[in-house]
Amino acid sequence: MSKAFVFLNCDAGAEKSIIMQMKNIFGVSQANGVSGIYDIVAEVNADSEKGVAGIVRKFRSLDSIRSCLTMIVAEKRVDKIDRMTAN
Repeated sequence: MSKAFVFLNCDAGAEKSIIMQMKNIFGVSQANGVSGIYDIVAEVNADSEKGVAGIVRKFRSLDSIRSCLTMIVAEKRVDKIDRMTAN
């Protein structure tokens, strides 16, 4: 299972429409408007990195999307962190 966070810039005023469209794409867990450098951040889940790439391609095909940055989540190391903080 691959997970990624996708940061998007879009035309001013298009955020709500884009978020609604994104939420209808299979694999999108969350999509929210944010303040700062990016306008929207989405969490996506797929069976593989190729699956994540397919979702991102769908994002890029939406009207009013100007740019997109994808961050694929690295292997989780929660157990190691938990052991370190327990000491």
